[in-house]
Amino acid sequence: MATTDRRTATLALAHALSAAEHGLPVIPLSATKLPALRSPHHDEDRPSGCRGACGRPGHGVHDATTDPAAVRALFAAAPWATGYGIACGRAPHHLIGVDLDIDTTGRNDSGAALQQLALQHLFTIPPTVTVLTPSGGRHIWLSGPPGTTVPNSAGRLAPGIDIRGTGGYLVGPGSVTAHGTYRLVPGTDSLPPAPCPPALLDLLTPPPRRRHPDHPDRPGRPDQGQGLIRFVLAADEGQRNTRLFWAACRAYEHGFGEALADALTRAAVRTGLPEHEARATIASASRLTATRCEPPR
Repeated sequence: MATTDRRTATLALAHALSAAEHGLPVIPLSATKLPALRSPHHDEDRPSGCRGACGRPGHGVHDATTDPAAVRALFAAAPWATGYGIACGRAPHHLIGVDLDIDTTGRNDSGAALQQLALQHLFTIPPTVTVLTPSGGRHIWLSGPPGTTVPNSAGRLAPGIDIRGTGGYLVGPGSVTAHGTYRLVPGTDSLPPAPCPPALLDLLTPPPRRRHPDHPDRPGRPDQGQGLIRFVLAADEGQRNTRLFWAACRAYEHGFGEALADALTRAAVRTGLPEHEARATIASASRLTATRCEPPR
């Protein structure tokens, strides 16, 4: 490992330990922003539903911990890690991440969209930890109340606004990725995650959809998910991953994610997304929706 790489890995561990000391559960990330440790079940014939019960590392956000010895062990197992992820929805902060993306086409302003939501629903974003992403976007950290599950979403509130909730993670400040470094916005480094405004929390935790008894879902019908495929095909550059993730989440939530995965992958590839990236995004949607549907523990 080159000297620069060793220094990056050492700094990543130091930042992760500092975050853990402040009660934020962490995992090592690679330069791609994905969990650095490969699943111990990757060679198994069937997808594994294990979330760490096997005792081995490599279960993504389910490995997240605040224990310093455990953090060191995770990073020792992934010496190539250049950053760290912070698990959302976990005690004591029950972190909620509001991810404001930058639209390179200039068609959508996520910051303005959030301000519009605030005006419509009568809330303000309090001073809180804010992280500047390499692309110029921002991650706003908020804390949620115990016992409230905030689902992950991509573009549901408004185009360019993604939410990281239970089962998701945020890239921690100080992390180095292939596109640059995540940095704290000056003046927010000493702030704790501020409580999420109640009106915003209501928007983030919509009531479950009710199915009309006269029109039950029929997962096996041939046209199932065609609207989601068209939604992915209509993506412009800068929206491809977001649209694919949103569509995959909806498919898994309605019980036909596995059946639609290949078609969604082909649609994403037609928009210019590499196949491996498309499949990784769909797999992420599968994991997040599975986590969200778990019964409370």
